[in-house]
Amino acid sequence: MKDLKRRNKLLLLWLAGMLFSVQAFAQSITVNGVVKDNLGEPVIGASVLIKGTTTGTITDFDGNFTLQANQGDIIAISFIGYKTQELPAAANMNVILSDDAELLDEVVVIGYGQVKKDDATGSVTAIKPDELSKGITTNAQDMLAGKVAGVSVISNDGTPGGGATIRIRGGSSLNASNDPLIVIDGLALDNSGIKGMSNGLSMVNPNDIETFTVLKDASATAIYGSRASNGVIIITTKKGKSGQAPRVSYSGSVSVSTTQKRYDVLNGDEFRDYAHQLWGDNLPAELGDANTDWQDQVFRTAVSTEHNVSINGGFKNLPYRVSLGFNKNNGIVKTSDFQRFTASVNLAPSFFDDHLKVNVNAKYMNGKNRYADGIGGAMAMDPTRPVYSDDPMYTTSGGYYQTMQATSAFSDPDWNYTTNVNTPGNPLAALEQKDDTANSNDFVGNVEVDYKFHFLPDLRLHASIGGEYAEGTQTTIWSPYSYSYNYYGRNQLSTEYKYNLSYNVYAQYIKEVGDHMIDVMAGGEEQHFHRNGYTEAQGWDSYAGVAHDVQERGQTAYATRNTLVSYFGRLNYSYKNRYLLTFTMRFDGSSRFADGNRWGKFPSLALGWKLKEENFLKDVNFLSDLKLRLGWGITGQQDVTADFAYMPLYIVSDDYAQYPFGDEYYHSSRPNAFNTNLKWEQTTTYNAGLDFGFLNGRIVGNIDGYYRKTDDLLNSVKIPVGTNFNAQMLQNIGSLKNYGVEFSINAKPVVTKDFMWDLTYNFTWNHNEITKLTGGDDSNYYVETGNKISRGNNTKVQVNKVGYPANSFYVYQQVYDENGKPIENMFVDRNNDGIINPDDKYIYKKPAADFLMGLTSKMTYKNWDFSFALRASLNNYVYYDFLAGKANTSQSGIFSNTAYSNTTKEAIALGFTGQGDYYMSDYFVRNASFLRCDNITLGYSFQELFKSQAYKGIGGRIYATCQNPFIITAYDGLDPEVQSGIDGSPYPRALTFLLGLTLQF
Repeated sequence: MKDLKRRNKLLLLWLAGMLFSVQAFAQSITVNGVVKDNLGEPVIGASVLIKGTTTGTITDFDGNFTLQANQGDIIAISFIGYKTQELPAAANMNVILSDDAELLDEVVVIGYGQVKKDDATGSVTAIKPDELSKGITTNAQDMLAGKVAGVSVISNDGTPGGGATIRIRGGSSLNASNDPLIVIDGLALDNSGIKGMSNGLSMVNPNDIETFTVLKDASATAIYGSRASNGVIIITTKKGKSGQAPRVSYSGSVSVSTTQKRYDVLNGDEFRDYAHQLWGDNLPAELGDANTDWQDQVFRTAVSTEHNVSINGGFKNLPYRVSLGFNKNNGIVKTSDFQRFTASVNLAPSFFDDHLKVNVNAKYMNGKNRYADGIGGAMAMDPTRPVYSDDPMYTTSGGYYQTMQATSAFSDPDWNYTTNVNTPGNPLAALEQKDDTANSNDFVGNVEVDYKFHFLPDLRLHASIGGEYAEGTQTTIWSPYSYSYNYYGRNQLSTEYKYNLSYNVYAQYIKEVGDHMIDVMAGGEEQHFHRNGYTEAQGWDSYAGVAHDVQERGQTAYATRNTLVSYFGRLNYSYKNRYLLTFTMRFDGSSRFADGNRWGKFPSLALGWKLKEENFLKDVNFLSDLKLRLGWGITGQQDVTADFAYMPLYIVSDDYAQYPFGDEYYHSSRPNAFNTNLKWEQTTTYNAGLDFGFLNGRIVGNIDGYYRKTDDLLNSVKIPVGTNFNAQMLQNIGSLKNYGVEFSINAKPVVTKDFMWDLTYNFTWNHNEITKLTGGDDSNYYVETGNKISRGNNTKVQVNKVGYPANSFYVYQQVYDENGKPIENMFVDRNNDGIINPDDKYIYKKPAADFLMGLTSKMTYKNWDFSFALRASLNNYVYYDFLAGKANTSQSGIFSNTAYSNTTKEAIALGFTGQGDYYMSDYFVRNASFLRCDNITLGYSFQELFKSQAYKGIGGRIYATCQNPFIITAYDGLDPEVQSGIDGSPYPRALTFLLGLTLQF
């Protein structure tokens, strides 16, 4: 009986197990499905995921998928650009993904308004800073480098907080500004910096930026008329959202920076050996017994930090955002640093059921810089000398070793020696005995009001008023023991102020009638720009108690201003959402020109054709977008070197033009050169572009070709003696052209439920050429330009000349021996007249690159992300001034004025002796093409950290970045990326390792 009961229990258990197995088998199903868009086209690579699990797949080329699921499971189907669908699992699923309306209606900011991205007719690029792959961004311009086709961003050097040279489609001017117009939250800024602030972008915290929009062709920029010849960069900052609970975000980082590369100068032992090679035992002066690496004395490993906090949210009708930021960037050169504090507030209340919208922006920045000298001295100082000396002779140099000379010129009888300023100075002393600091404050604010009329909602009125106030003071204190101002020392203070006011108002009417859409806008604007400043300086004889070499405020004070008054309008028209037309017109009046030439007019016209909407392309499945754009327009330029160059302003003479009355000499006043006929530069641009997309937007891109010509160049030209008050005068003479091709593409080669690879590439080719410089036809005429080189007497090696790019190098053609080594001071007689003179110089290369490329790769796997950014510049050339300055390695080259100067192995191998104009050789003009890795980043994102029933948890990301990890180039100098084309001894760009954290509470 017991056995029967036992068998019955086992049978029941077996039957229950079978029932559970059958039930489980019955619940498991094979899901076969197809995913299409609302046009019936298959969606390739859509993610198909069982909700709440990691089980899933992606659709194939025909939109099909197969997946094992259980009855009751929810299947989530998603793809970029479409709304996510969540449906119960079934054996057969036909899924239709609808377009994400927000993405379809995505707008880009343009001048005085915005337009749907799909309806833009001009060459407009909008980018959103990618938090995963942005790298280290101290200044806003760092976020643009290598990211936008046609935009070149070259940091001036590695100085902490330093500025950058930004060029959009090459420069359009020779003497006026080539900087793009910067517009922040609707307010056009004066892009020039002040003491302690490198440019207008310095005051914006990169963490506050929502989007960049770059307007490149005239059909997009002409609405800004003046100052738009060099393109426009529109920055929109982050804002809150209505009805959103307050959200607190934090981002912070700590970074360690060091030199990536150093100059290969001789060490102490090598220098002693080389000196004995030159002189044997008959040295001109005794050498030291030290082995000092002067680069070690000026460079350091620097630690920097950054912290940013923001609060954003919104009451029912009042979105808000408040942010604070602090950046402490220590430079890799001792004593150098940059410190910035920023604060911003945005309020965007709305009233009357959103008919009235107000947008209030306020931004404040305080910046502190300490600048550093000594880099050049570290390359020149005798490496056999010690850093310090306890010899009493060096008491007057603060104990630092310097080349000293006996003196009796000072009041203090104990001051028997002074530094010899004609010899290399101790570079560490140069850093520590000079306190060169700048402090700047910048406030920018504006209020925008937008009213949509109740009785006519298609009509809106927009008004804005804003301004900027900035002040900067640079204080430089040289110790009395310093190399440059030995005994007296020197205190110098330079202060600059600027304030700008801007207000505009425009009306806009938008109406759709059947297949027609009309958008008409018209308005006016007035802008005022004011600057003033002064300098004060003096030394001090502490023994006699009197000031020395005083420079008073009254001698240096200045004030200037200019005004722009503008009227503008725009018409956007589309037919069947397929054929597009944009026409703009702007009239600008500038106070920088006399009455007869004050006003400029700047029209533009652009056409667009959405080819994909045509019947012959609607059924092409792999093609998701195709649009043709054609544009033409004229923009202006009036940002010249002086605000009143058309007026005979009187200036105070210098010390070399004083008038004697008895034994006293007095400064005289005389009119400066002036030209009443000055007028606007005008740049005419033609643009043709094609936007394309494939595979439901998995691949998108565009290609543009453009031609730009600038006429009536504001050019400084020589004039006959006696016809004005100077030998040169600003005139509207000359023209230049730029033409080129831009290409950009974004692709997502791999998209799965766990892994995505996003790849962006852009390419730019630009040709620049001067077509006219004078009123005559002298083919040999040229104008020297650019920075001076270290050799010669105020020598320049760059010129502007007709038929060649701006700032081309103008040098002799080098002759080489049978081994390919340059023969010193032997050049090609290019005109065959039997003599070598300046007539034999020729144009050889130019600093601007022919080709620019940028590549950004971003991969995400589950919570991990990995990204890198590369940037390439091809056919950019640099004058290797550092080598030219060291090239004389003869006795006179390394010893003069009682002191030795260091040199390099490269210069010794060259073997020049300093004869003639060797430094004017094309041998020193080097190809500086490069491929630079801007950053490599690895990150991990997390959500719901410390989550509980009462707390939703913390989200965030931790990441590590290596900035500037490597550069591939054949250039022998320190860095091939040189802003001016003259490579002397720049502040090096650092190799930086950063650990960062972001948190959302």
